Amino acid sequence: MGYEATSIRAGHAKTVAAAPRGRLSQWLGGLLSNGQEVEEEAGVQPRFDRLEQRRARLYQEIGEFMFAHDLDLTPLNFGLAYDYVTGNDRAIEQAVRAIIMEKGKLTNSQAETILAEASQDEITPEAMNEMLDSVEANLGQLSDLVKMSQHEANHYGDQLQAQVRDLAIPGKAGPVMSQLIALTQSMIDKSRAVEAQMRESQKQTRLLKKNLDHARKVAEQDHLTGLPNRRAFEAILREAAARAQASGKALSVAFCDIDHFKQINDVHGHDVGDRILKFVGKLLADISNDTCHVARHGGEEFVMLFEGQSTKAACEIVDAARIDLSQRTLVNKTTGERLDRVTFSAGIANVAAYEDSREALRAADAAMYDAKADGRNRVYIATV
Repeated sequence: MGYEATSIRAGHAKTVAAAPRGRLSQWLGGLLSNGQEVEEEAGVQPRFDRLEQRRARLYQEIGEFMFAHDLDLTPLNFGLAYDYVTGNDRAIEQAVRAIIMEKGKLTNSQAETILAEASQDEITPEAMNEMLDSVEANLGQLSDLVKMSQHEANHYGDQLQAQVRDLAIPGKAGPVMSQLIALTQSMIDKSRAVEAQMRESQKQTRLLKKNLDHARKVAEQDHLTGLPNRRAFEAILREAAARAQASGKALSVAFCDIDHFKQINDVHGHDVGDRILKFVGKLLADISNDTCHVARHGGEEFVMLFEGQSTKAACEIVDAARIDLSQRTLVNKTTGERLDRVTFSAGIANVAAYEDSREALRAADAAMYDAKADGRNRVYIATV
């Protein structure tokens, strides 16, 4: 399966036929040749699968980092290395960089400390489950209080009815009245106690719900740009794909990546890089609405989902944002230095053309990387 890439630039459309995806042997060949293109036996030199090539380079960089620091091959250390190499987690990247600058090398114990400190600000699944359990327990307590209150009310009614019958018996009116007063006072006291318990339980439930809502927001929001993160976007993508399949409406997904972002960080520093990320995130968010969802996928990558929009229509929207960004003059607020032109490349895919929505996202990613390979600052449409 190949794809066709269409670029809209300066009013002109460009179509490029891409080679089929390489098999595992081609991927391994790319690793052994450091990502150089390979020739087929027929002598035709196809485009090497650039997505696999990029992944191969990323794996190589992560492996070199872990080997250089003699880190144990654990999932946590791999995740830390990934966050450092890609800049996906700014706090982890800064912490690792500070240790390397001071000590020259990162140790396993230092990696554990960094990960432990980073996890303090994260909402873990365990914490989410604990809050859900607390909400469930409080709701259970409220239900028990309501049942107890109903039982007390029924009991009071039965006793009241029995005492009222005794009022008709001569000579018992005085004692019965005293018993009625005592019974009523007891019921009032019990009702007040139940009301106090219910108010406290409701207060705790509201607090837990507020914390749970905050936890969900934190778990699904990118801390730097304020946009939904990868986790939130994938949930939106699944739901939108199901709606599109049921309704037959179009659904397009875009994968955007800021060009030469590493160079921006290296030349101007990570603070400027962070401001660029926020600026681009806001620029893309400005075109979002109920049918256009924008999220930060990680690092310098953004994703967009267009409900009810064909790939051509989505491409025009994304390309308009690309042109807008490329024509802006950005300045480093700290130094007053004018920055080089900031651009992004993007790929668009038709979600309905793939069995799984994640395959469509990968196709958009591959088209985006092909756009980068062809000169950057352009938008390509991937077709099956």
